[in-house]
Amino acid sequence: MSDDLIAELQAQEAELELTRFDNTDAWRLGSLLVELATRRSLPVAVDIRRGTQQLFHAALPGSVADNDRWIERKVRVVERFGVSSYLMGRRLAAKGQELDAGMGVDPAQYATHGGAFPIRIRDVGVVGVVTVSGLPQADDHALVVEALRAFRS
Repeated sequence: MSDDLIAELQAQEAELELTRFDNTDAWRLGSLLVELATRRSLPVAVDIRRGTQQLFHAALPGSVADNDRWIERKVRVVERFGVSSYLMGRRLAAKGQELDAGMGVDPAQYATHGGAFPIRIRDVGVVGVVTVSGLPQADDHALVVEALRAFRS
């Protein structure tokens, strides 16, 4: 099962590559995520960054300050490894490994839990991160994927 999930997560990243991403796009994508979460009464925080600049952030009812700490930790995984936090976590779990000092990172600063997804531009690479925090990791990830699919259409 883990190999199938890893293949599915890799396919999602390839499918959801964009041709551009600017501040207006961040607003549109963030607003879409807020709309989806609000309709479902999901207690999440949403964060979108390009490079080091935070372009969008929303904390919906039921979310807590700790969600922002989780966002920071998940974002660091995408920035460091160039793949979604969920994919990185599943790859490590498949090998019986965890992100730790042996990999050159402080696990208190990184979280390989689902919810942070790379904003990848075709022929450029990863330029940012879109993150959801507040649900079980597979659900955080799935909400981001759903929003990116809708955003691309």
